Amino acid sequence: MNFAKLAARNVYRNSHRSLVTVAAMAFACAMMIVFSSLMEGIIAGSERNVVAMNTGDIQIHQQTYRDDPDIYKMIETSTQLSETIRQAGFFAAERLFTFGLMASDDSSSGVQLRGVDLLYESTVTEINQNLLQGDWLDNNDAHGVVIGKKLARLLDVSLGDELIFVGQTADGYMANDSFRVRGILKSIATDIDSASVFMSNGMLRELISLPEQGAHQLVIMRADRKQDLAEATEKIRTLVKQDLEVMSWRQLMPVISRFLETAQVQTLIMLLFTYIAVASVVLNAMLMSVFERIHEFGIMKAMGVSPWQIIRLVYAETLIQTVVASIVGLILGISLSWYLQQYGLDMTSLADGMTFAGIALDPVWHAELSVNSSLVPIGFLFVMAAIAVLYPAAKVALMQPLEAIHHQ
Repeated sequence: MNFAKLAARNVYRNSHRSLVTVAAMAFACAMMIVFSSLMEGIIAGSERNVVAMNTGDIQIHQQTYRDDPDIYKMIETSTQLSETIRQAGFFAAERLFTFGLMASDDSSSGVQLRGVDLLYESTVTEINQNLLQGDWLDNNDAHGVVIGKKLARLLDVSLGDELIFVGQTADGYMANDSFRVRGILKSIATDIDSASVFMSNGMLRELISLPEQGAHQLVIMRADRKQDLAEATEKIRTLVKQDLEVMSWRQLMPVISRFLETAQVQTLIMLLFTYIAVASVVLNAMLMSVFERIHEFGIMKAMGVSPWQIIRLVYAETLIQTVVASIVGLILGISLSWYLQQYGLDMTSLADGMTFAGIALDPVWHAELSVNSSLVPIGFLFVMAAIAVLYPAAKVALMQPLEAIHHQ
């Protein structure tokens, strides 16, 4: 008996039943792909808000700077050290910081000025791509600054409005100057949203009379994203050769790191529940597909077809249906996931402004397609189809011919 031809003929002959079964499995497969991609994207997006929008992979400071951010605690050889790190295959940028008071016509607030290297900052973070309004910093607009959206709301300012800064210079005198709002950032982190003002590091050096060389912080990003973070951090330590603090973003933000690890476990649990739901869909489809044909199988047994041959026939039909369903489900799932990867799922009404440990959760959820999110659901579908059809196939195969023929 040619089981492949007979199975294909049966699938085609019972086209309505086959279509329902294939549609149910294809839908289940597509939903698994979309859900897996979306969960991966949400976790990746949360990490991106930490690393690519703020901390970078690794940071270097003076030993006590994070506990006591004094403007005098600078890495004096930051320029040379940055170049050494770049030559070793990493991206690096210098940052400067100071604190003071920023005032508008109607309000004032304590702020942290962040001086960034306009040439290299975009190689270590993507903050310049996270603008809500306006433009990023430009060397041709030295007094143009970029602020967080909560700070803009607090100071009641919009693009083009004037801000006055009052602080202290490195030599103890008063520092004050006027600036213009050039850009307003989307939500990234609580400290950035409500208290950060970005300007070029050249402008900040001039404003508070800092020396031409040196930085408070070096931010480093791996060029090879597959490189292990701990390994990269250790390599940077060997390059520093000074009594400086070298820390990965996971060491800098342990609460966020643990949250993301927990989120991955929670995602696996949610995926497990999704797969269980999918398994019930596949099981029902298989039960319906086989039990509706008990009369047909009874006639086949009466004609001398053995139980083992019936089981093989049912599995051959199931294989054909699963292959077709997986192809359709893969196309549909990848298409939907690609759309969500490009345009996202807007959850602003539920998630806008939500933060965890000071890090903003992106209200637009983006999927992230990967080999795992695409192929694991396909493999699961084949396994579940094979398991789901085992019971009905065995039950039919073991029924007496007369019992099967008269089955209602």
